[in-house]
Amino acid sequence: MAADETSIKVSTAARDRLAQLAAEHGTTIRSLVEDLAQSTPTQAEYAERAELARAELTSALGSAPSPEAEAKARALLERLGGAAHSPRAAA
Repeated sequence: MAADETSIKVSTAARDRLAQLAAEHGTTIRSLVEDLAQSTPTQAEYAERAELARAELTSALGSAPSPEAEAKARALLERLGGAAHSPRAAA
């Protein structure tokens, strides 16, 4: 194992599922897990994105969206499936 590598322990069922998913995507478990880790934002990254969005809206509209407007937008995104992985606390 190289110096910048490590191993993780998962259940046999999780390993088997990861293997199936990797095979279906034509990749390896390693690549699947690395892609997930790199492409999934942390709560801090979600919060940063939300703050940038608020700043853009404030710049474009002249005022920040109200908490009610943010809640409506979040609900719409969830209904559309666009916020399936984003935590509510970050926005």
